[in-house]
Amino acid sequence: MMKMMKKAAAFGLCAAMTLAMSTGAFAAVESVDDLEGSTIGVQMGTTGDIYVTDYEGDEAGTKIERFSKGAQAVMALVQGKVDCVVIDYEPAKKFVEANEGLKILDEDFALEEYAIAVSKDKPELTEAINGALAQLKEDGTLDNIIANYIGEEAGTHPYESPEDVDRSNGKLIMGTNAAFEPYEYYDGEEIVGIDADMAQAICDILGYELQIDDMEFSSIINAVQTGKADVGIAGMTVTEDRLKNIDFTDSYTTARQVIIVKE
Repeated sequence: MMKMMKKAAAFGLCAAMTLAMSTGAFAAVESVDDLEGSTIGVQMGTTGDIYVTDYEGDEAGTKIERFSKGAQAVMALVQGKVDCVVIDYEPAKKFVEANEGLKILDEDFALEEYAIAVSKDKPELTEAINGALAQLKEDGTLDNIIANYIGEEAGTHPYESPEDVDRSNGKLIMGTNAAFEPYEYYDGEEIVGIDADMAQAICDILGYELQIDDMEFSSIINAVQTGKADVGIAGMTVTEDRLKNIDFTDSYTTARQVIIVKE
């Protein structure tokens, strides 16, 4: 009888180990301090990716799993392939709402400032956009655009271009990654969101026709550098590494990096 019990216990332990190995995730993440030794999911090329890279290869054996889209990282968490996901707060809220059994930790991972990426070869465009941003902040338009997507007043402040806008300056191409609700995402076949409305408002002031091109987030800076896009607007944070390759306008909002885990 004792031998059979030992065999059963051994089988149970083996099955548990096999299950753990199949999920690829072992650590319970309850705070920022628990990230060491865990498997962290991030969207490739984002600020979250940049921040968590500091953990990669540490003595605790922390692993970073990178995905082309934030939704893919969240799905890996749901499937038990990662222990947590580091991502911006507003998209995190949408992902948690759409996936039962997930939650956002109360402790912020990092605070950051979003700005618009512009080629170093176009300082006059950076200056012009800064002027437009200042106007949008001063007259309350930017606050209304943000409030239309975030908070209790969501949906009550839709942005509308003024009539008879002069668009004689031609086309302004905005490179973005339209999988980052509420900043940029698809509503049917149209790309909408805070960044899309803000870009339209800037174009209305500066006399441009706005064209939004959807691409991988990691491709945006290169697109701006090579002239495939005039600006990069995608909830993009100013970092020292990015400043080596691109210029940024003044900040237009403050954001938070947070950690999504299973409940």
